[in-house]
Amino acid sequence: MKLKDLLNVLERTTALPDAVLNRDVTNIAHDSRKVVPGSLFVAVRGFHSDGHLFVSQAMEKGAVAVIAEDGTLTGTSSPVPVVLVKDSRNALALIANAFYGHPSRNLKLIGVTGTNGKTTTTYLVKSILEAAGSSTGLIGTIDYRLRDKVYPAPNTTPESLDLQRLLAEMVSQGVNYCVMEVSSHALELGRTKGCTFSAAAFTNLTQDHLDFHETMDAYFRAKLRLFTDLAPDSHAVINIDDARGKTIIAATKATVITTGSTALADVRPVSPIQHGIHGLVFDVTIPTGMIHVESPLVGRHNIDNILTAIGLGIAMAVRNDDIATGIRSMKAVPGRMEKIVDGQPFGVIVDYAHTEDALMRLLKSVREIAAGHVITVFGCGGDRDRTKRPKMGAVAVQGSDFVIVTSDNPRSENPHAIVRDIEDGMTYGGQKVVEFSVESKNRFGKTPYQVIPDRRQAIDAAIQMARPGDVVVLAGKGHENYQIVGDKRIHFDDREVAREVLQKRR
Repeated sequence: MKLKDLLNVLERTTALPDAVLNRDVTNIAHDSRKVVPGSLFVAVRGFHSDGHLFVSQAMEKGAVAVIAEDGTLTGTSSPVPVVLVKDSRNALALIANAFYGHPSRNLKLIGVTGTNGKTTTTYLVKSILEAAGSSTGLIGTIDYRLRDKVYPAPNTTPESLDLQRLLAEMVSQGVNYCVMEVSSHALELGRTKGCTFSAAAFTNLTQDHLDFHETMDAYFRAKLRLFTDLAPDSHAVINIDDARGKTIIAATKATVITTGSTALADVRPVSPIQHGIHGLVFDVTIPTGMIHVESPLVGRHNIDNILTAIGLGIAMAVRNDDIATGIRSMKAVPGRMEKIVDGQPFGVIVDYAHTEDALMRLLKSVREIAAGHVITVFGCGGDRDRTKRPKMGAVAVQGSDFVIVTSDNPRSENPHAIVRDIEDGMTYGGQKVVEFSVESKNRFGKTPYQVIPDRRQAIDAAIQMARPGDVVVLAGKGHENYQIVGDKRIHFDDREVAREVLQKRR
């Protein structure tokens, strides 16, 4: 592709001679280590490094041109042209979209945003579309899927260059639909800029990522962008049980489909809901009739995810029978209310819940299916929103019979300091104990809890104390198979550890 064709999508003031504009661009890079001869290098300011500091390196490796925000920071007098733009991150998204041939125009792109439920909803929608005979791709927190290919997911929503490359690969492989989790970070940082969404869904908004957005209003405004950018011929599926739903409906030009528990919702449950360890059964009314839902997913919170998935199925004109089949076929999502079974007479559930609201929903759902005690193991991530830590501590003691506070991903923080923040919210409803006993709660009148910073030891302690009918909840990490300690990523999987402990106990 010619350099001039890529620069045409940008607002720029730098004039270049025709000989430069007609140079061939065979690659785009924002990491100087990935520059090869023929590359267009985009200098992006990151959280840990600034691409402007590596312009010279990119030029030495054969970049045909550079896009930057500040020419004074490029540190070079090389003849390689530097094109100045106001926002190089946005420029990267627009150039990547053009370089890969605007791939989102050649398939139906479905975005799902919200604090909780994105992953489960995208898996449900993928299953619904496949039940209808469509070829699908999926981009989300757990992994990126293209037909039978599975790629690791470094970000919930990939960087714009990686996203457009992945969408282009889907188009080349004949994929009809791509279902994508759209994070607030991605929207704020412009990773989806240039994407054409056929439909988008809003699940809910609760506190998360305030270390990045600082306020709930800023967090919401980031998510709102997904809907204000929708075209009139697209669809917006909105959960109106969430107070922010009305604002989204007023702001979008798309055709709206509402979901929720009230009679005002277009998609809503209308029958008594059967739920238990084996799943959910209920009827849903929709504008064109009724859908009977039988889902293996555990927990009442999955009702909202199923309703959103049905709304997106309707938006994509999927037949009611195929919607029902797709929901029934979706057995489980890795790390989302995932049951660990090894013949034990009690339950063990691994879940990604890492916000106050998600943990509250999880424990409420577990309480409804537990015949005995609810034993919860959880922690909070380091270098992230500190204000949610005491709130999660309060939720844990309110929703559990026993709690073990442990490490999550401490990153650069001292795990003991993170635990102290959590404990600040546990003083009213909880009582710190040296060891657990069945009588502990009655003796103190509060929920007993322990602090075991080593996560493996915490999981071991919880499973060893479980009795028939109890449910052990391992919350916070879900599908993740690592712990981040300092700057190191260490292999650690709650599911693997739980199975090891169960086998040892047996």
